Amino acid sequence: MRVNANLSFDGKCEEAFKFYEKVLGGKIASMFTYGGMPGGEHMPSHMTNRVMHVALQVGDTVLMGSDAPMGYQTPKGFSVSVHTKAPEEADRVFAALAEGGAVIMPIAETAWTPRFGMLTDRFGTPWMVNCDPTIP
Repeated sequence: MRVNANLSFDGKCEEAFKFYEKVLGGKIASMFTYGGMPGGEHMPSHMTNRVMHVALQVGDTVLMGSDAPMGYQTPKGFSVSVHTKAPEEADRVFAALAEGGAVIMPIAETAWTPRFGMLTDRFGTPWMVNCDPTIP
């Protein structure tokens, strides 16, 4: 069994995932628009180029997302958690994700780790960045 996060956006999914691909060092494995799917010609014109599904492979995990077809709501009640092995990598990821976003807890040494911080990125996604030197 595997559990993966699936993020929703209001028209910014492609931009967000290209940014996450760069910051997290992953690779977009698949991306489909609503208009490119069977029956896509029946979609409202404002949805044609929006992302119906994207999968970003990062190490042995997959981060997924889409543009909400209707009723987008700002994310709340969760965070995407990134674990790095080195403090410098945690600092780099945190700084990149925080650019244009809002820092909730600046990245710093804590009682349990050399680096931990919380933020919401410019796309509205909440993140926690944690340095865990014990990860493989």
